[in-house]
Amino acid sequence: MSAKKNRRIAVAKTYKIYIGGKFPRTESGRYFTLEDKQGNVIANLCRSSRKDFRNAVVAARKAQPGWAKASAYLRGQILYRTAEMLEGRREQFVAELVLQASTQRAAEQEVDLSIDRLIYFAGWTDKYQQVFSAVNPVNSSHFNFSVLEPTGVVSMLVPDSSSLLGLISNVAPAIAGGNTCIALASESKPLCAVSFAEVLHAADVPGGVVNILTGFRSELTEFFASHMDVNAVIYCDGGKAVAKTVQELAANNIKRVIARSRMDWSGDAENPYLIRDTQEVKTTWHPIGN
Repeated sequence: MSAKKNRRIAVAKTYKIYIGGKFPRTESGRYFTLEDKQGNVIANLCRSSRKDFRNAVVAARKAQPGWAKASAYLRGQILYRTAEMLEGRREQFVAELVLQASTQRAAEQEVDLSIDRLIYFAGWTDKYQQVFSAVNPVNSSHFNFSVLEPTGVVSMLVPDSSSLLGLISNVAPAIAGGNTCIALASESKPLCAVSFAEVLHAADVPGGVVNILTGFRSELTEFFASHMDVNAVIYCDGGKAVAKTVQELAANNIKRVIARSRMDWSGDAENPYLIRDTQEVKTTWHPIGN
């Protein structure tokens, strides 16, 4: 009898989503469980809805002008601070990856690369303009400058297999360039994405700059690709059917589609062209002489 009294069911944590710098529950009230290899419940995750995504877009749109006007120095400092905060919680993220079926060595490598990836893009915030902008030759009495401007609001279907490094490798270059974003976390390994939202919150990333949802891709892909107030969509998984769906829905408001389905996240994503992917080229003419 006493043995039965001592037995208890562990209380699984319910992870919330991250919208506008806050941690609300899904408006639908739906959840799904995450289990380990033995079938034990690890956590409960919000099953985000279309309304949650719309709320995230509103938050991202509201935050985008201010973030785009922030100095490159400030954006770099915030990204670097995010790396510092992630470093301080390194063991937690390693443990979460191991809990989601990663080996200890692979988990440590993914967290370390994620920290380094944040620092890498922090260093590019005040350099990509010089690399990708230009003074163009023209046959008139003008200077002709081409400079980059952020695309705006970017939705992201981040890779399912690389739940932390893949997320950061898409979020960091987008916000380094002055965009705001809504990311759909890995469906099979979502813990690190929600914990990363806590890191962003503690690192003073302005509310709405990064928004993170959890849920089922089969339900949410359509909304990420079709929303009329999203300027670009990034997708990293799925075959030809997903690619076709995203391309067709994105065409409704001519949003930019960025496919990153064949990337080695440990190496290929350390590249300033990922910042360039979510930038628009603005050309300015300035008269000279008489």
